[in-house]
Formats: sequence, structure tokens, C-alpha cells
Amino acid sequence: MKNFLQLHLLTHYPPANLNRDDLGRPKTAKMGGIDRLRISSQSLKRHWRTSEIFKSAMAGHVGRRTKKLGVKAYEDLRAQGLDEKNTIKFAQAIAGEFGKLKKEDKDKPLEGLEIEQLVHVSPAEEQKIDALVAEIAESGIAPTKEQLALFRKDETAVDIALFGRMLASKPEYNVEAAAQVAHALTVHGVTIENDFFTAVDDFDQYKADAGSSHLGETGFAAGLFYTYICINKTELLNNLNGDTELANKALQALTEAAIKVAPKGKQNSFGSHGYANYVMAEIGDQQPRSLSAAFLKPIMQDADYLEASIKQLNRQKENFDKVYGDCSDAKYALNALEGEGSIHELMAFICE
Repeated sequence: MKNFLQLHLLTHYPPANLNRDDLGRPKTAKMGGIDRLRISSQSLKRHWRTSEIFKSAMAGHVGRRTKKLGVKAYEDLRAQGLDEKNTIKFAQAIAGEFGKLKKEDKDKPLEGLEIEQLVHVSPAEEQKIDALVAEIAESGIAPTKEQLALFRKDETAVDIALFGRMLASKPEYNVEAAAQVAHALTVHGVTIENDFFTAVDDFDQYKADAGSSHLGETGFAAGLFYTYICINKTELLNNLNGDTELANKALQALTEAAIKVAPKGKQNSFGSHGYANYVMAEIGDQQPRSLSAAFLKPIMQDADYLEASIKQLNRQKENFDKVYGDCSDAKYALNALEGEGSIHELMAFICE
């Protein structure tokens, strides 16, 4: 098995606001001295791992991130008839195994059951919690230290194996991420425009003085994005305890989601869904490198953005190979502009 899988994607999105900043505007970054649209890696990973494509392919192997393990344990214990005082105490003991709890509030007692930081738990760990809750509800006895050993190393969720897990209170159960995802940036400069919109009250629309009942404004822009993903296949296999079949399914599910799934920001207003127009996959043991330098000089407005970007991307790869030697052992390209390649062949390639 070749150690590294690198994916280079070119994906076009028409006018949209897929990933917003704190002011509700599309996120941006400067590259090559020019403003570019940006989609954060956090946004990309969140939408990939929660997509139907990923969840259906990885059914039974996808974890959940939450602060409310204690709240759920409390609700389950109460539903099974345990008294209020013991329920809170036992639920706190369970949640406390996963992280530091929030301070108790007399007016909001359930807040003291929440963990301060989000924790990513696997299906196997959730099942252990449910089994312990059922056992406690039946016995009415506080859980022992042995019973509270709820973390699992031998049954890690696929999304934890790919994207990692950090636990300040239980570092022995940290998981090093096998996948690295860069922020997606447009290959060209952008200017964010404003969409001024109104809403009309249907009850008033036929009156002589009818006007707008709501005025609003939102930022938007369109762009062709370059996205880079690097997956350490050996690390992924280690995280999944040597399960090669599951590791290959994870590679395929992540790749398909990355190719097909768009972030959900303002989708109802813009309907800006898009598949990757071009995919270059590389495998090899060589030190990985992004090809983002291909777009330090932005693709100019008078060019065919997609065709020019594909040429520039391949030129950067070839030039890296010339000066450093082959930077990968093999590559496969899917080109929707020319109708070349297929997703089935791509999936077979990435699992070699």
C-alpha cells in the first residue's frame, strides 16, 4: 500500500455564500496579493462527514460530537424510573469521564451535566454508555471506576480515524488525524457583491399602499475553488486497527463526499450545488505537497477559468517533478470538462 493519497479538486460554485464570517459575509483570504473566496477546512469536513453520501457508506461507523452526553444519560435514567437526586449524580459521573463538566447552576441544573468542550464519541462508546445506563437504572447503584472505563481504542469511528480526536482529560485516547484538509480558495480574484432583497406580506399585497414588509442584504460571490486533501493511508489503517476493508471504504466515502458535497450556507437562497469539475488523485510514499502555488498568479478574467486552471495545475505538478524528481508514484485524473475518466476508476485507483 502506498502511504499517501493526495487529492486536488477544482470545483465551481455559482453565486453563493457557502461559508460565512462573523459578519455574515463570505469568507476570504489573500493569496498572491489578491482577495480570494475561501471555504474553511472546518466547514468542508463538517459537511462531508455529516452528508448522506458519507453516512450511508459508513453506516454504523460514524461518530457524533456533543457536549450533552450527561444530559442524554440523565434523560435515559429518568425515563427508566430512577429518582432525581441519584440520576443527576450518576449522569455527572458518566459525563465526567469524557471531559470537565460545566459549573452547576441552581436555576438550570441540567447545565451541570454538560461537558465544557465538544467530545467526539464512536458508536461503540455510545453503546457502552447506553449499556451502563441500563445497568445503573436496574441496580440503582453508583457506577464503579471499572464500569466508567467507557472509551474504546479497538472500535474507533471512521470519522474519528480520519479527522482525529483531542481529549485534554484523557490524552491516552487521543487520535491523530489521518486526513489533512486545506482551506479551499478560488483560483482567481473576487469581489464580494451585495444582494438587496425584500419580502412582501401576502395579506397586504393587493392594497394600494402595499410595500415591502422586510428589507435585507446578503453578500455573495461566485468562484472556481482549488481544494487540497492529503490522507496518510498508513495512519488511517492504524487508527482502524488494521481493518483494510473499512479503511478502503473510508477513503472512497471521503473522496466521493469531497467531490459531490457542497457546504450548506445559504443554499436555500442560492442553490449553489456543484460536483468537482476536475480531480487529480496521486498515490506514493513521497513527502506530500500542495499544488496551490499554481494559482499564486490568479487566473485572469479573459481566460477560460476551468480550462486554464486545469492546465496550470498540471504544469505545476510537472515542474515539481522536474526539479524534485517524481513527487508521487502514480496519478489518475477525472476531467468533467472533457468527459474523461470515471468515478468508478478513481475509486479503484485510490485503494491501490
